[in-house]
Amino acid sequence: MNHAPVHVAGRATASQQLAAAAERYTARTYSPLEVVVARAHGATLTDVEGREYLDFLAGYSALNLGHGHPAVLAAARAQLERVTLTSRAVHNDQLGPFARELCELLGQDMMLPMNTGAEAVESAIKVARKWGYERKGVAPGRARIVVAAGNFHGRTTTVVSFSDDADAHRDYGPYTPGFDTVPFGDLAALEAALTDDTVAVLLEPIQGEAGVIVPPPGYLAGVRRCTAERGVLLVADEIQSGLGRTGRTLACEHEGVEADLYLLGKALGGGVLPVSAVVGRAEVLSVLRPGQHGSTFGGNPLAGAVGRAVVGLLSTGEPQRAARERGERLHAGLAELAPLGLTAVRGRGLWAGIDIDPRLGTGRECCERLVAHGVIAKDTHGATVRLSPPLVITEEELERGLAALSAVLREMAAA
Repeated sequence: MNHAPVHVAGRATASQQLAAAAERYTARTYSPLEVVVARAHGATLTDVEGREYLDFLAGYSALNLGHGHPAVLAAARAQLERVTLTSRAVHNDQLGPFARELCELLGQDMMLPMNTGAEAVESAIKVARKWGYERKGVAPGRARIVVAAGNFHGRTTTVVSFSDDADAHRDYGPYTPGFDTVPFGDLAALEAALTDDTVAVLLEPIQGEAGVIVPPPGYLAGVRRCTAERGVLLVADEIQSGLGRTGRTLACEHEGVEADLYLLGKALGGGVLPVSAVVGRAEVLSVLRPGQHGSTFGGNPLAGAVGRAVVGLLSTGEPQRAARERGERLHAGLAELAPLGLTAVRGRGLWAGIDIDPRLGTGRECCERLVAHGVIAKDTHGATVRLSPPLVITEEELERGLAALSAVLREMAAA
């Protein structure tokens, strides 16, 4: 079945009209595939003309539980009828239970509720610096944070200051100081970068935007060892890698590592609304006092109700189990397809980055061809295609996605 958009001579289709409106009236910060989604359920997207696609992107892991999960929607509907926003000027009946249940899921003391992932990162940077001055004794204005090359932690001014992605970084200066960049996966370089002024190491346990880059075995454990020895916080950005994506609740668990702070977002909102959090030790988060940080929408009752539904589902262990089992098949299937034109396959759980042989074409070309076969995926950095289907994907849907990729690679080789 051909899933490509239909072009009717002399008039624009509904998809074309809607896409044109978006291009005309929104700033050009994205280059989307030519699909206009109208409905979605589970791992399936349906466009305005009724064509169906398998979602192998899941909103960059924001939709780990799939589109329209009944438990998440039920929680949202019930809360919509009661109260959606109070601000933090008063308490609401969802934030306390949500905070307790999330902390219990992760085995942590305390959480700071925010909205977007970028807000969680910015909050953690502020907390780490404040902790460094108040608890570690770093001289005022001298706090430094070690980050990894190839990182992606958001697009705020502070975050792009330490990004080495030229498109994200260029022309946004003057840049925020206080960051030291080391190669991802290079423990010796990281250890050498730590000084008495270092307050934190901020890392993605697996780098998502960079192409699902998994560090060498023992790397995270080594980072935890050397940060503990030097009195430096370990801040794990699990916004993409966390909440079941890799087959564990947190990607750090694969090496038995416990960070001082975890950054969560994306899937925490169940695909319904932005929900993020900084979760960790009370000794660290308690540096914040009333009036020093906050968010009007952070911790709102609708977010609390949705977040509780997400945490409840994760507490069963079922999403994590599904990610492990489906992930084994995904990686086995990709290994089988490697001879057709994949120069590398990386990942963990139901998350993979594949590099397309440049002799066949680019990652973008591969994704455009996948659309015609009814699969949505996303390219990054030229050659790489990221695959992160919802954890609720069925065996049959996963096989269809792999078959579509096989067909696309054969088409590209023959072109």
